[in-house]
Amino acid sequence: MRRFESHTIGVDHGDEILFSDFEDDGKMWKGEGPRAVRHAITFSEGFSDVPVISLQLSMVDMSNEAFIRGDLQPDNITKSGFDIVFRTWGDSRVARIRVAWQAMGPLPSDDTWEL
Repeated sequence: MRRFESHTIGVDHGDEILFSDFEDDGKMWKGEGPRAVRHAITFSEGFSDVPVISLQLSMVDMSNEAFIRGDLQPDNITKSGFDIVFRTWGDSRVARIRVAWQAMGPLPSDDTWEL
């Protein structure tokens, strides 16, 4: 469990389309083997420490002709943003992915003293 020392906690959130590869036969739809998509997120306001990130698939469009394989992770988490990374592999064909995200962490406060 992570404990925040701040009395001012912030929550930021969004819903991002990572890709839509079926329209132009992109690598996630037509490719095979290991593939990844990275999408940068910038918070609406900076946190005072690295926040906790939660990701959820809010829309998935995949072919049913192969096994459905996917890995969704936050990466490069900083006080000002992070990357959403979606990976697939093998013969999985992914047409579209949308990801809902939430960041929660301490915010700068006028009551906070830095020496």
